[in-house]
Amino acid sequence: MNKVILLFLLISSVSFGQKKLDKLLNKFNKNNVPYISVDSLTTTKAILLDAREVKEFNVSHLQNAICVGFDDFNIHTTLEKLPTDKNAKIVVYCSLGIRSEIVADKLIKKGYTNVFNLYGGIFEWKNNNFKVMDTLGKTTERVHAFNKEWGKWLKKGEKVY
Repeated sequence: MNKVILLFLLISSVSFGQKKLDKLLNKFNKNNVPYISVDSLTTTKAILLDAREVKEFNVSHLQNAICVGFDDFNIHTTLEKLPTDKNAKIVVYCSLGIRSEIVADKLIKKGYTNVFNLYGGIFEWKNNNFKVMDTLGKTTERVHAFNKEWGKWLKKGEKVY
């Protein structure tokens, strides 16, 4: 009986955490870019664009991601890094999925048809025990947590500010 209760509590806490993240993302996002889950991304071949700042990217990023930034994001420079095939699968991520929605929307407006926003961003990726890389291409536990307020969403790994 105790195993059943423990399983229920575990499932409930995951569901509660996801509902809280849903609420946060709905507060800031327009939901004009479809999400892709971290689990789905692990089995998907896609071009990864990191919409965080260079200092965040340099702490850690998803393997093979291209840093496009946010504050100084330039659509024309980014388009030069992308294939001419506008149907290529592109996944944009940031810390949680807020900045990445804005960047992904700009790509969609430029005619890209297969663009996704990583639900929960690099925080959700790390919280689900997936690897992040440093600038030398080695796995690391370090993740730039943006600031103390947003950093509370990063549950695993070493927070860097």
